[in-house]
Amino acid sequence: MTTPAPFRFQDSYLTDEPPWIIGEPQPAIVAAEAEGLLRGRVLDLGCGTGEHTVLLAGHGYDVVGADSAPAALDRARAVAAAHGVDPVFVVADALDPVELRGFDTVLDSALFHIFDGDDQARYADALREVVVGGGRVVLLALAPGPAFGPEVTDDEIRRAFSRPGWRLEQLRESTYRGRVPDAQQADLLRVPVGAHVDLPAWLAVARREA
Repeated sequence: MTTPAPFRFQDSYLTDEPPWIIGEPQPAIVAAEAEGLLRGRVLDLGCGTGEHTVLLAGHGYDVVGADSAPAALDRARAVAAAHGVDPVFVVADALDPVELRGFDTVLDSALFHIFDGDDQARYADALREVVVGGGRVVLLALAPGPAFGPEVTDDEIRRAFSRPGWRLEQLRESTYRGRVPDAQQADLLRVPVGAHVDLPAWLAVARREA
């Protein structure tokens, strides 16, 4: 797998309804927040249409949503306005987040798994400059399974967050909710096109060493 070019995501938001948009936060992220895994100032990196940024803003977090696709952020601002919150949204390259600093938590919902092996390492290295000492990355990524989407193994997550500056504290099985995009996937999963399905995923927590 090769990391997709950023323009592909911009095009997806402009011309299509991507299968990762489900109109609500990921249940696994809702549970992670309730568990207390998200703390302090939060960066929702790869925020897409902003459902997690909005969720956290509604709970009183100091949260910033960042994405490489301006079209996604336009939609995220509309989602935020509809929910009566006004978080900050910024355009950013997750592999070179030069202006993003000083976060206690980085939330990554379905971003890490789009990167190839080299970029997984670049991403972990880049996040060392984003997260404060003692802070954390909370990551939800698709695991190998029966259907659509890029996937990563648990070993890939371990390898990326065994790089200098990180300690992997948790890595456990979870689920990722997606929308079935086409007839081929619908036949595979035996559900209608457009239905929501819960797919195998990993939930990881990595600590930034002080």
